[in-house]
Amino acid sequence: MIYYQDDELTIRNMEEADAQVFFDEYTAQGWHPDIEYYRMRVREQAEGKCIALTAEYKGHPAGTVYVYLTVHEGPFKGKGWPMIVDFSVLKKYQRKGIGGRMMDAAEQIAGQYADTVCLGVGVCDSYGSAQRMYVKRGYIPDGSGVWYRDKQCVQYETVCTVDDDLVLYLSKKLR
Repeated sequence: MIYYQDDELTIRNMEEADAQVFFDEYTAQGWHPDIEYYRMRVREQAEGKCIALTAEYKGHPAGTVYVYLTVHEGPFKGKGWPMIVDFSVLKKYQRKGIGGRMMDAAEQIAGQYADTVCLGVGVCDSYGSAQRMYVKRGYIPDGSGVWYRDKQCVQYETVCTVDDDLVLYLSKKLR
């Protein structure tokens, strides 16, 4: 299904062939992706657990985002809100409006299921652009502080590793 399309950008459901493209592109970017991760997202989409989106810029896969219909972790577990997960635009396609359009599509999908959408964002500097974008889009922290590997961190607790699993949860009213 196509969620957005103009002369340069198409946002559509992720396909099996996208897995290899994103694996190769993120590897070239210096990341350490696992191709099974992308295949899992396509499987979970087929199972109805999520809507997996691929952004194509001028015919080339440029980014991904996933909308999960049920939250299984963090402070929003059991609230019935969809969760936006693993939003990412390849570095070579950033600053072209792709991320904003992807978030528009993800929020539109989420709005079909609930009046609120949630997400978690990493707290280290590599997530700075995403943090700023979420705030500008109206996302607010839930007030539960940071979480690490699905466990709420408490004051004065030592978190030994600052990695992708150290997150702050945010939500946004859609209507």
